[in-house]
Amino acid sequence: MYINVLGAGLAGCEAAFQIAKRGIKVRLFEMKPAKMTPAHKSSDFCELICSNSLKAARVDSAAGLLKEEMRRLGSLLMICADKCAVPAGGALAVDRDDFSSMVTAAIRNDPLIEVIETEVTELPDDAVTVVATGPLTSDALAEKIIALCGGSLHFFDAAAPIVTAESIDMESAFTASRYDKGGDDAYINCPMNKEEYEAFHRELVNAERAPRHDVDVMNPKVYEGCMPVEILAQRGLDTLRFGPMKPVGLRDPKTGHRPWAVLQLRSENSERTMFNLVGFQTNLKFPEQKRVFGMIPALKNAEYVRYGVMHRNTFLDSPRVLDSDFSLRSDPRIFFAGQMTGVEGYMESASSGLVAGINAVRRLNGQDTVTLPETTMIGALSRYISDETVKDFQPMGANLGILPPLEEQIRDKRLRAAAHAERSLNEIEKLICSI
Repeated sequence: MYINVLGAGLAGCEAAFQIAKRGIKVRLFEMKPAKMTPAHKSSDFCELICSNSLKAARVDSAAGLLKEEMRRLGSLLMICADKCAVPAGGALAVDRDDFSSMVTAAIRNDPLIEVIETEVTELPDDAVTVVATGPLTSDALAEKIIALCGGSLHFFDAAAPIVTAESIDMESAFTASRYDKGGDDAYINCPMNKEEYEAFHRELVNAERAPRHDVDVMNPKVYEGCMPVEILAQRGLDTLRFGPMKPVGLRDPKTGHRPWAVLQLRSENSERTMFNLVGFQTNLKFPEQKRVFGMIPALKNAEYVRYGVMHRNTFLDSPRVLDSDFSLRSDPRIFFAGQMTGVEGYMESASSGLVAGINAVRRLNGQDTVTLPETTMIGALSRYISDETVKDFQPMGANLGILPPLEEQIRDKRLRAAAHAERSLNEIEKLICSI
């Protein structure tokens, strides 16, 4: 007996690991390196395309709670992420190369996982299957999925540029975490005064953008969480100052004052030789990125390891086609996992792979599948993507708003989040033995 897993991204690797951990053979199909997508550069599994941040680390936050639930359920990706962590203030960020390499080694060295390097163009019908081919599913397979599911949605995702550490002008920058959380050296902060910011904003909104060759002209969408910075800037002069360039919680030691606007740079690797422009996902042409972002004083001589890019993402109309166990309603032997299901975020995708992998084994063994309690973040996400009352379906990341209310009202936001976390983790502990 075996289970097919299509795709060796975050969701696919987590699903394959969970299946093998339960003693079932896995046939893991991955088209890299023979065929690469426009966004992928490495032949390793679990390549992080956009940011290297896995969001907030503290358990009394939505993202932190999700990761702690995964830890307690034995997530491979959380084991690797914790070992590859780099300084990122209150967030868990990883050295993306080390992370991908570690996950790849774990998967390839598992005796129950057979990696088959080939493009899948048809949905297999020989076994229970987990489809985790991601938002950049190849065209041939995407057509089969669309036909099977009666259509899909499209939106566009953007990645931020990465610059070398040595090219950052530290005379114009300072290291600090917002509100002094997470260590003074977690971020490099690039401040701007009012005059510099307004000149930068003016050039940003008028800069030349790269053509999008893969646009779905019938229904193009851009997910708010990955909105290109130039689109955000068009919404108003101060939009960036209340978004990715907000100066709150920061004070420039050279002036003793809070800057007018600040771009934060986050370490991409443990050696801190590369830094990501936080929140600066973009679709500007490469020369325009260098010109416009170079108006930020600390980046005037920046050398780019990677320019920002924009690419198509695809996700299902999941409330119409998926159950909360991530199986296809019309064919329960097929499970979906990852961003294709409409969960938004790295660890959200991995958590869906964890649940899909567990349930694929249970389906194979003739057992009832499981959905985690709605009081857990993983369970709340799985219910959201399968909720038929959701009409205008959009990707959803971990957030406390999708959890059911607490029995007692707690006004303090941090205490309320802590109570949600305590309730969730108590439920997880009850489930560990059974799943």
